Amino acid sequence: MKFNLPKEALMTVDNLPFKKVSKGKVRENFDLGDELLIVATDRISAFDVIMPNGVPGKGILLTQISLWWFEQAAKIMPTHLVPDHNNRVRELLKDYPHLIERSMIVKKLKPMPIEAIARGYLAGSGWKEYKSTGKLFEFELPAGLKESQKLPEPLFTPTTKAAEGHDMPITNSECAKILGEELFSQIKSASLKLYEMGAKKAAECGIILADTKFEFGTDAEGKVYLIDEVLTPDSSRYWPADKYEVGKSQPSYDKQYVRDWLETLDWNKQAPGPVLPPEVVANTIACYSEALSKLMK
Repeated sequence: MKFNLPKEALMTVDNLPFKKVSKGKVRENFDLGDELLIVATDRISAFDVIMPNGVPGKGILLTQISLWWFEQAAKIMPTHLVPDHNNRVRELLKDYPHLIERSMIVKKLKPMPIEAIARGYLAGSGWKEYKSTGKLFEFELPAGLKESQKLPEPLFTPTTKAAEGHDMPITNSECAKILGEELFSQIKSASLKLYEMGAKKAAECGIILADTKFEFGTDAEGKVYLIDEVLTPDSSRYWPADKYEVGKSQPSYDKQYVRDWLETLDWNKQAPGPVLPPEVVANTIACYSEALSKLMK
């Protein structure tokens, strides 16, 4: 499936007749009464810093990947999408057609104050932690594991959700204290089920889902929903299965390409971030586009 991607990056959303109630690293949220309009911009962040220039069309690709995965995830748990979603978006934004493919209408829910991370492979910060301590955060692992190696079983490694700055790893017991035991158990179980579902479907498309981040919210009755984005290249680590090789960093369909480029710079990982050169922007959008085409073929 192909989309007409813009030549210029959409860095912010203005002039909509709805009140903007919040703005994240990528998405901007607008009040629709009992619902929210979420518009994904083309901003890109790495190491919790928003880069000064964006990736044209990234918000479209993220939204379309999320919508596809929300459809799959609905078999496991409720999602925040409103009924008849696609028609609702097209009607609401009929005067703003450039925003339709990058927008979602969702239930207004209370987000949980943690990020739910599920890991199936030893990569990223998990690999750095293992090299340093021999553990994956709180979890004991066998000695001698290599970078990018598959874990004996998927693990739940939550973090804080920082409004600014960096999210910090927390233990499962710390997470349970924040959420309460019952809600923690529900979130952990849902995260691992969603990861296993995503890993299985991605494998069918020739992709390895190494790890991913989920977010959850509750309604007034305490019912839990899957919210935000799901299994996108921004929230997940995707590798091409045919190029997978244990013992080294993997080529990816996610923003690891941007992180790797940033690691070559003399930059302290604090704002402001460096301007992404044209070749990094082009290669990033190619990675996201390939992920979408493989998943939705």
